[in-house]
Amino acid sequence: MTGRLEAVPDIASVTDATDEAATAPDPGTHAARQRLALAQTALLSALVAGMPAPEGFDRTRLRVQSRALAAKRADVVAKVAPELPEILGAGYRAAFADHARNRPMSGGYRQDALDFAAHLLAQGRPEDAAARRELTRWWRERAGPKPPSARPAARLARALRLFRRRG
Repeated sequence: MTGRLEAVPDIASVTDATDEAATAPDPGTHAARQRLALAQTALLSALVAGMPAPEGFDRTRLRVQSRALAAKRADVVAKVAPELPEILGAGYRAAFADHARNRPMSGGYRQDALDFAAHLLAQGRPEDAAARRELTRWWRERAGPKPPSARPAARLARALRLFRRRG
């Protein structure tokens, strides 16, 4: 009976052999994974960075989806930074779509809002001088190392400035 038990392989050696076989590099699999990664990158670039549609994809559908993703991004930025649509008014969506067309988001939605404002200011926009001053002030308050004060008096002063601008 002892000989029979010795003939049963050790479970650890079976597991090790199975793991080695599963992780053995297969050149075909590696090449397939690289092709898939390149195709995924091309698709993502077409959707969020304004690159041409990869071969085999419907360009029209990709453009529609790309615009939908940019619109969703604009919605989230408007929630994170509600002052931007207030400052820019009716031109917010078109300006954001122009910004997002060739600039993928990096660093989250707060950074996206800052990047959008910086993009507009670098172009000398908005055309309205009062709106440009307000956007510059907004960007400076948030781009610096210290966030705007949350004290009630400071919040009231910011609200009054915005109210006067709209008035």
